[in-house]
Amino acid sequence: MMQDWNAYRTELMSTLGKISEVSPDLMKAHDQLAAAAPKEPRLDAKTRELIALAVAVTTRCDGCIAFHTQAARKAGASQEELVEALGVAVALNAGAALVYSARAFDAFDGSKA
Repeated sequence: MMQDWNAYRTELMSTLGKISEVSPDLMKAHDQLAAAAPKEPRLDAKTRELIALAVAVTTRCDGCIAFHTQAARKAGASQEELVEALGVAVALNAGAALVYSARAFDAFDGSKA
């Protein structure tokens, strides 16, 4: 079943608001980090949001997907651009799995007793 991303985003914002009530400094620190950008950005908003979505997929963050898909759409990203960015995420995950497969292979080989 597909997720209702709008409802999820609303629910997540409510929960994050409760966390903020308990630890306002935690949320303030997150917001400062998220807002950090160079004084003269070289990437446009659409490109940054597409990168954020590729990272969200590789880190498996539903909250990031919920927020950054909305932001990417608002920044003018097309479905084709989204799929291209997600293709990069898929390729990166495959590459990471291959590299970690080499680690597992080395560990297996190194465990000879």
